[in-house]
Amino acid sequence: MKSNSECWKEGFKDGIPICLGYIAVSFTFGIMARNAGLTTFQAVLISAVNVTSAGQFAGLGLITAGAAYMEMAVTQFVINLRYCLMSCSLSQKLEPETSVARRLLMSFGITDEIFGVSAAFEGRLNPFYTYGAICVALPGWVLGTFLGVVSGNILPERILSALGVALYGMFIAIIIPPTRKSRVLGGLVLASMAMSFLFAQIPLLNRISSGFKIIILTILIAGVAALRYPVSEEAADER
Repeated sequence: MKSNSECWKEGFKDGIPICLGYIAVSFTFGIMARNAGLTTFQAVLISAVNVTSAGQFAGLGLITAGAAYMEMAVTQFVINLRYCLMSCSLSQKLEPETSVARRLLMSFGITDEIFGVSAAFEGRLNPFYTYGAICVALPGWVLGTFLGVVSGNILPERILSALGVALYGMFIAIIIPPTRKSRVLGGLVLASMAMSFLFAQIPLLNRISSGFKIIILTILIAGVAALRYPVSEEAADER
């Protein structure tokens, strides 16, 4: 069994690509924050305590529109509710005796990408692996925001558009290796893509907020997969 130090180093190493992707995406957020009238300190503080791309961009739009605090709170709750599902999923990979303090520390840094690498961790998840990934990813998110605010509108629009796609490319790179090893996972990814497309095209369904769409599809697809392809405790410990 790997020690806490070894797991932390492994998580730190796996978090480096996430850090680079975060710098690119949060750079755009920093530029938008400056255009919205936020100071450098305010923009960096938002990134340091939120660590959520969709939530921060949505919140920035509400700030610009002068929305009420309650509207901001509800919007953030809906958009970021998916992290509750991710945390619940990762809690099943932890040892039962893992302390509440360690679980809470992990939950602060759970993002789509951190969840991806943590879920792919072989066997029982050591919290220090996730800590290592967070330690390098979070500073990247904050640094990118700072650089974006300082740079202002120097970069042309084409480069900004390219930076905005970087996070999606990074997430694809995270899910490809596990899907190549498992046909079930590959099928679930394709099913998720198809269902997401249908939700975006079908009337009424396309009116559902992005946060609720993610929650509905996650519960639906993961639930069907759990019933159709159950994983035993022994198999889960080996993975």
